Amino acid sequence: MKVKSSLKSLKARHRDCRVVRRKGRVYVINKVDPRYKAKQG
Repeated sequence: MKVKSSLKSLKARHRDCRVVRRKGRVYVINKVDPRYKAKQG
């Protein structure tokens, strides 16, 4: 999982990426291709 200061660029890498907030952290998750996981915070 990548840790990034800006997740906007990672969201654009794949069309199935979703930005999710959990417990004050922001995550990029992708059910189709799990290698695009990222978190912030």
